[in-house]
Amino acid sequence: MALEHQIAHVLNRYSQENASNTPDFILAQYMLACLAAYNTAVQQRETWYGRDARPGAVTVYAERGE
Repeated sequence: MALEHQIAHVLNRYSQENASNTPDFILAQYMLACLAAYNTAVQQRETWYGRDARPGAVTVYAERGE
């Protein structure tokens, strides 16, 4: 089952589409678009600060000896 379909199913199961009177599949598409926009923003932020913007990249900082 694709993620979009699963999200739509959960929205429908818990009647979360009722408040906006919007079909569950449209809400699922919207939610995935929001996630994609957030991921793009995070990558742009990391690039702006000169950090590795690749998904899953971890930067390890050495502790300073005091």
